[in-house]
Amino acid sequence: MENETKLLAGAMITLSLATAALVVLPFLQLKNVPPPEGLKPYTSEQLRGRQVYMSNGCIACHTQQPSSTGAGVVDSSRGWGRPSVAGDYYYDQPVLLGTMRTGPDLFNIGARQPSVDWQLGHLFQPRAYVPGSIMPAYPFLFEVKDPDNVSKAERVVALPPGTAAEGKVVVARPEALDLVAYLISLNHTYNALTPEQLKYAESRLSPARLKQDDKAEQRQEQAPETK
Repeated sequence: MENETKLLAGAMITLSLATAALVVLPFLQLKNVPPPEGLKPYTSEQLRGRQVYMSNGCIACHTQQPSSTGAGVVDSSRGWGRPSVAGDYYYDQPVLLGTMRTGPDLFNIGARQPSVDWQLGHLFQPRAYVPGSIMPAYPFLFEVKDPDNVSKAERVVALPPGTAAEGKVVVARPEALDLVAYLISLNHTYNALTPEQLKYAESRLSPARLKQDDKAEQRQEQAPETK
């Protein structure tokens, strides 16, 4: 009985120390971090879209956390943006970091692809825009109608030829419009660090790494914008 008590006490102490180190201390360090100046609160439409994003399990395949280590080197070369910082998630409740990258990181999808029609069409039929994509289609976010039955208030999606049935048009439901509003709001291209913080961060990087990041930024600026 004495050994069991010692074992239980040791397990509880270990759990308490781990919780303090991994949960409590980071919370105390980051709870008062202010949002960057360029970060804006979500609109009501974007918040509704965020709920659609969560309810459809988008977090299972997409992350929202570019990094500077490990796979983060690939992140910058792909044009996914700078590493994320705590302040970037100031208005996110809960934070949708994600755990897998079956699909691309979406931290800056609003900057990479700001076209509403592209986003809507991609949700309706991803393979019409990205051949070979394994992303599921979301036809339930849309209605297929006769052109004569579409009201002026409805959003008809501009689709590539052959995507919709002949003689039909695809109309976005409110849920699709909200989701796209949320996706386009994911634009974290502002400066997240103060000049002092940026200078310190650059001082911690090797010259070779700085040169690599500069080349990645130049490729992103020179890449043609897809609409």
